[in-house]
Amino acid sequence: MTPQDASDSRWSDLDRPPLNATALRRALLRPDALWTSLDVVTATGSTNSDLAAKADALAEGAVLVAEEQTAGRGRLDRRWSAPARSGLFFSVLLKPGEGVPVERWGWLPLLTGVAVATGLARAAGVDTALKWPNDLLVTVDGGERKAGGILAERAGADGVVVGIGLNVTLRADELPVPGAGSLALAGAVSTDRDTLLRAVLRSIEQWYGTWRAAAGDPSVSGLQEAYAAGCATLGRTVRAELPGGQAIEGEAVAVDGDGRLVLATNEGVQRPVAAGDIVHLRPAAP
Repeated sequence: MTPQDASDSRWSDLDRPPLNATALRRALLRPDALWTSLDVVTATGSTNSDLAAKADALAEGAVLVAEEQTAGRGRLDRRWSAPARSGLFFSVLLKPGEGVPVERWGWLPLLTGVAVATGLARAAGVDTALKWPNDLLVTVDGGERKAGGILAERAGADGVVVGIGLNVTLRADELPVPGAGSLALAGAVSTDRDTLLRAVLRSIEQWYGTWRAAAGDPSVSGLQEAYAAGCATLGRTVRAELPGGQAIEGEAVAVDGDGRLVLATNEGVQRPVAAGDIVHLRPAAP
C-alpha cells in the first residue's frame, strides 16, 4: 500500500472506524419496522439530494448514510462539512400518506429533533437541546454549541426527505466555526457511531409512528409538549431574522400547533414566526 493509498483508506484514522452496514441492517431492518433499506456510502455530495432523486422509486423508510459529505447542506443552502467518519451524516425517506394532512408535515423536522435528542440521551448520555427550528445544541465548557442540524425537503410525489448532520468526534481544532461543538467535546459516554445511529433511528421510528397514528396531531401525539420541554429557544429574548431582510425581537413564549415560534414583542403583540434564523440574545431564565 502506498502512502496515498493509506491516506485514502477508510481505516486511515483508527480513532474513526467505518460504520458496520451489515450489523446496522441486521439490527434495524425488520418486517414490521419503519426502516426498509439502509445503505452506507464512502462519500457523496449530499445524502438529501441523492435520496430525493430516487424518492418515487423507493419505499418509505429508506436510509442513506455517508461517511463523508462533500456538499452537505443546511437551511438556506449553507454548507455543512466535517472530516470523514467524524460524525453521522444521513437522510431518511418518509411518506406520511393520506392519513396525515399535508399542513402537518411541517412538524417532521421538529419531530426529528425530539427523536435525535431522545436517542442521544440514551446512547451518548448527552443532554441535547433544540434550537428552533432545526439546530441541535450541546454544552461545551459551560457554553452552548451547535453540534448538529436537520433539513427536511419535499421529495417526489408524496415523500419528505429528512437529513441529519451530527458532529460526533470532532476535536476542538477541527471545528468549522467558533460556535460549533461535538458529542465528544460535550463529554459523551459513547461516541460509537454504530450505537448512536441505531439509537437515533429507533427513536425516529418510535416518534414517527406515534405522530402518524395521531394523524399528525402534535398535541395528541405528545410531540408539541415534548418539543417545548426540550427547546432551548423558549423563555429567551431572541431576534428572528426573516426572509426578505426583516427582523423581529421579542421573548419566545411558545411553539404553536403549526410548529411556529411565537414571539411576545415589546409592543405587547404575539407574533408567530414560520421560518427564519433565530438568534438567542440572552440565556433562558433559570
